[in-house]
Amino acid sequence: MTFQPGSDLTEEEVRERVDSAIEDNEVVLFMKGNELMPQCGYSQKALELIQSHRDEYETVDVLEALAEHRAALEDHSGWETIPQTFVNGEFVGGSDVLAELEERGELADELSA
Repeated sequence: MTFQPGSDLTEEEVRERVDSAIEDNEVVLFMKGNELMPQCGYSQKALELIQSHRDEYETVDVLEALAEHRAALEDHSGWETIPQTFVNGEFVGGSDVLAELEERGELADELSA
């Protein structure tokens, strides 16, 4: 799922896209930037951790409507920080949580849908 630069997304449109991304994908990472060009170190770290265990996952670039994405994601997770990872509709965490799961050897199981 990509958001085109310059588009004017309303808060409702962002909420619908967040809801759809979470519902329609086994693993989805809401991140700053995209797979080819992460725009923050935390997003890059989360992406690398997911890629080390999964070939299929979705990413959503939140930068075009950052405030709206933060609000919509907070409704799902209770967090407003980015990145956020969801597996089978359930919030897992950001890059720090993914790293902790990896250190404990639990990330592969968490990401297996």
